[in-house]
Amino acid sequence: MSYYVLDYAYVDDYLERRDLYRQAHLDLIRECHRRGDLLMAGAMTEAPPRGLMVWRTDGPGPAEEFVRKDPYVANGLVDDWSIRPWRVVDL
Repeated sequence: MSYYVLDYAYVDDYLERRDLYRQAHLDLIRECHRRGDLLMAGAMTEAPPRGLMVWRTDGPGPAEEFVRKDPYVANGLVDDWSIRPWRVVDL
């Protein structure tokens, strides 16, 4: 298993536009978490608006599938995103 970070850059007015899609977005997050692929997710608290999700999977596929299904992406609330492998240090 490897770790991956999904980083979202939200559009400037995403807070004003997200209400229509928020429940479906959160439901998708919860589904991925229940499956065990998604470890944590949240929004950065300082500008610019960003979201961050940490995945533990065999490859980036589950995070890519999330992006394809996410109503925030489909409805233009995310203007850029990336999935990057993350090497976690054993402590």
